[in-house]
Amino acid sequence: MCKKLLFILNPHSGKGKIKNKLLDIVDIFVKEGWQVSVHPTQSEKDAYNVVKKIGRDFNMVVVSGGDGTLNEVIRGNMTFPREKRLDIGYIPAGTVNDFASNMNISKNMIKAAENVVNGTRFQCDVGKFNHKSFLYVAAFGAFTNVSYETPQQNKNVLGQLAYFLEGIRQLHALPSYNIKVTCNEEIIEGEFILGMVSNSNRIAGFKTMKAFKAELNDGLFEVLLVKKPKTLFELQDLGTRLLTQDLNTDAIKIFRTSKAKFESDTPVNWTLDGEFGGALREADISVKNNAITLIV
Repeated sequence: MCKKLLFILNPHSGKGKIKNKLLDIVDIFVKEGWQVSVHPTQSEKDAYNVVKKIGRDFNMVVVSGGDGTLNEVIRGNMTFPREKRLDIGYIPAGTVNDFASNMNISKNMIKAAENVVNGTRFQCDVGKFNHKSFLYVAAFGAFTNVSYETPQQNKNVLGQLAYFLEGIRQLHALPSYNIKVTCNEEIIEGEFILGMVSNSNRIAGFKTMKAFKAELNDGLFEVLLVKKPKTLFELQDLGTRLLTQDLNTDAIKIFRTSKAKFESDTPVNWTLDGEFGGALREADISVKNNAITLIV
């Protein structure tokens, strides 16, 4: 039986290093008996549309790019019934590659390609955000827009430093939102500068809270809510606590859940896996347990 592999790559991710490794990567796949079709993404949502349109014709999809490209492939895969979904291999090529770090996937493209053909299958949870899917984080508020508002040219030249610089630029005007969160038969209300529903131990290149200890297939996501500080002292204290991961304060609330509803009186800009997820007054978030299979 012929094994058919769809290789989707974002030629602009990171510094475009995939262009120099493409033939070597395809050669690894072919030597293992895969018939390979290569598709360079042409625009935003192209990876999603390609998987949704022709994914059924393949046995596996491999994606090379950043977390945003991986998100598109997973969203396309989630349009299929569970039994029809493709195994997914990942060759990290973005600026930060949070998910690869979380899964201990090599940043060396050749090693990552070898892992795709020699690795093991891992069942992974996927988040549902209204009608969209996401892999490891849905967030709003402070700095969550940095990843998609930082120009690609800056990312390519400066790497992770570009995120730091964009974050510093936004310090002077942190927005806050009046949010009601309904989950676990509890209602939480307040004015928050940051909200995050995650399934990862790394976000934006940094390790997340020690209290999370995220498991990627336990059917639960970790939720972090940070209240708006009222004084400069509270702001400084809050920043120190987040950096040192000292969460013993009423200003920070963390918990685990399989489902949560967020409601606000004004539209809130959400980020899904580092990409813009929409400006919404309501967001229903839930976990699809063991929804996809990754090769790790």
